Amino acid sequence: MVANLLRLRLLVLKNSLLRSTWQLVAVIFGALYGIGILFGSTIGLVALSGVPVGIARTVVVLAGSALVLGWVLIPLLASGIDQTLEPARLVTFPIPLNTLLLGLALSGLVGVPGIVTLLASLATAGTWWQHPLIALVAGLCAAIAAATCIVGSRAVTTLSSTFTSGRRFREAAGFLAIIPLILLGPIIVSLSSGIRTATDALPGLANALAWTPLGALWAVPSDLALGHPGEAALHFLIGIATLLLLLLLWRRSLALALITPAHTTSRSRGSGKLGWLGRFPATPAGAVAARSLTYWIRDPRYARQLLVVPLIPALMFFYSRNGALDLLHSVGPIVALLLSLSIFSDLSYEGTAFATQISSGIRGRDDRLGRAAALGSFGLPIVIIFSIGSVWISGSWSVLPGLLGLSIGIFLSGLGVSSYSSARIVIPVPGPGDNPFKAAPGAGFTTALTTFATWGVLGALVLPELVLAVVGAATGVDLLGWIGLVVGIALGSGLMVLGIRLGGAQLDRAAPELLEHLARQR
Repeated sequence: MVANLLRLRLLVLKNSLLRSTWQLVAVIFGALYGIGILFGSTIGLVALSGVPVGIARTVVVLAGSALVLGWVLIPLLASGIDQTLEPARLVTFPIPLNTLLLGLALSGLVGVPGIVTLLASLATAGTWWQHPLIALVAGLCAAIAAATCIVGSRAVTTLSSTFTSGRRFREAAGFLAIIPLILLGPIIVSLSSGIRTATDALPGLANALAWTPLGALWAVPSDLALGHPGEAALHFLIGIATLLLLLLLWRRSLALALITPAHTTSRSRGSGKLGWLGRFPATPAGAVAARSLTYWIRDPRYARQLLVVPLIPALMFFYSRNGALDLLHSVGPIVALLLSLSIFSDLSYEGTAFATQISSGIRGRDDRLGRAAALGSFGLPIVIIFSIGSVWISGSWSVLPGLLGLSIGIFLSGLGVSSYSSARIVIPVPGPGDNPFKAAPGAGFTTALTTFATWGVLGALVLPELVLAVVGAATGVDLLGWIGLVVGIALGSGLMVLGIRLGGAQLDRAAPELLEHLARQR
């Protein structure tokens, strides 16, 4: 049964990769990246054999603690990733609990992260190659630590799916957890001012982590090298107890998940209450706009794209705190870029439900217009407010016309680019009800490639207003800014209309092929 579970894991991974060449390419690049990390970490760990034991201890304990912590936290930040054998899919099969536990643990090891983690952990024995017995102990502790990573990750995943199965809870937790990652740059910059003090404190931090479940096993070899067998025994017992406790928690939570699988709830709307459908014109484009705006409000896959928008002003203000307030002027254009291209492949979120729209006979032009209108109804005011607000903070009112022309031009032109690209591009996305941060194998690479391509096209289209805004601000010629405003509105509007027409025509021609591609993504 364990072998069947592993075979199923590999078979599903193989089939998911064969459906998309780009996903296969991305996984290959991920494997090469993992090999590079493994090679570099192995060289570094072996090189530690020539440094004092205290330094080697500090590096190994801190790196090992970070590794264990990462395996435990990643499921909380991105619940749903790599859940081929999640309990909800196996609940109908009569698999003994202990067998299922072993199969899931080994399936967590089958993959680039698991293999790299295991081999990199075992490479810590190279730090103590001059002491064969200590190196043997280091290899044993490393294997147990790698098992702790896998079991801890699975335990957290199962616990979170059991006790936080509510969709809204998962969405809010994911959004709140991703904010520190977005603000990681300012956090690092703020901490860098005290880097010397932090460096002096690293040995003490390593010694403290050695008495925690995160770093106990990693400290055992250095304890023996320093002549502290008693502390080594205590640290080893802490590590073993941690693994056993995680196994117990995972087993109990898995047993609970098998008899009470996660479920979703829905709510009904009262008779006569049409929501946004009752507020938009009773036209095909109005119906599409109302439906799209409903997605923006209620679908977390859309809402996650708005998460970074309110953080852009904070980031720009942080980096311009030394008096270079001109950096704030980039807030409006950046937000315009992110918002306008947030729908560059929004048909991917439709899935096979797109068949309903095809059967309704809605023209492609109406679909493109409705989606652009839904985003423009709140996106354009945000762009204008952020542009004016950045100038108000900096006090450089003379650059406002050119800045508005650039921001509005980027937004309108971006809507045109997205209206055409989303009629041609389909990328792997999370399904309805899935965690909004879930990603299929290789989806990150595919999404990044298409995203940068659309950015490049949009950058070329907005060059006129960009040049006028930059030259006007640099020379102080106010007339250039006003010309840029007119050019941004006129050129952006023209490109938006052109993109809607071309995208609509492309959608009319290729709707069946798009539906077939969407079906394959499922």
